[in-house]
Amino acid sequence: MKSSADRKAAREKKHDDQVDQNEQPLLTHLIAFRGCVLRSVLVVGLLCIPYLIFSNQIWEFAAEPLVEALMGNDAQEDEGDAQKMIAVQPASPFLVPIKFALYLSLFTGMPYVLHQLWKFIAPGLYLREKKFAIPLFASSVLLFYAGIVVAYFLVLPLVFSFFVYTTPANVVYQPDINYYLSFMLKIFFAFGIVFEIPIVIFLLVVTGLVQAKTLSKARPYIIVGCFVVGMFLTPPDVISQVLLALPAWVLFEVGLLIARMVRKKKSE
Repeated sequence: MKSSADRKAAREKKHDDQVDQNEQPLLTHLIAFRGCVLRSVLVVGLLCIPYLIFSNQIWEFAAEPLVEALMGNDAQEDEGDAQKMIAVQPASPFLVPIKFALYLSLFTGMPYVLHQLWKFIAPGLYLREKKFAIPLFASSVLLFYAGIVVAYFLVLPLVFSFFVYTTPANVVYQPDINYYLSFMLKIFFAFGIVFEIPIVIFLLVVTGLVQAKTLSKARPYIIVGCFVVGMFLTPPDVISQVLLALPAWVLFEVGLLIARMVRKKKSE
């Protein structure tokens, strides 16, 4: 009588044999990929509708880190001006909230986009690859969102408070609405990417491309590299660079720890 391990191996072999036999012509793959792209665009477009309807209210929420920092600026003589940004270009007050709504729809629709991508590539994956890829996809999305949350609630308030505090007394600090959007998106993207470090470390160690001991010995260089990456990914200010480098180092240690635990479990 077959054991559970034998039955599991038989199911895996049957699945993998079906993958090897299920070869499709290039045109079929292109049609399937077009369908995934069209569905993704449709969902992102539908998500954009409520964001566009409430674009001004959403923008007010997005601008809170800067507005609160401006409100705390005692150097501002006019209390009303202390709570406002400026718009240099004539159409900026109309276009910037809409632009931000488009970015939000893409951010929130990304899990569905990745799901469509998964549906496209899954038929060509072996069973062990599917078991390995699904947790990685899910954790990658969650970590990217976690990076954005940390950037909004922790990094942006600290950065703008620092900017306001260091503003000379004869300067009125009122950033342009368009530049604020660009700055905010850069911070979001940088922290979203950096929070993927545990996934990268995990893949490098588990696949055997790099040994955990090698990464541990290279820790001083990796710490310096975190600050270098922070310098390139963030806007040119010391606070945001440091606030990016420190989590990158911590996430490196977390990824290394998880990879060691998985490798140890496999070797047992």
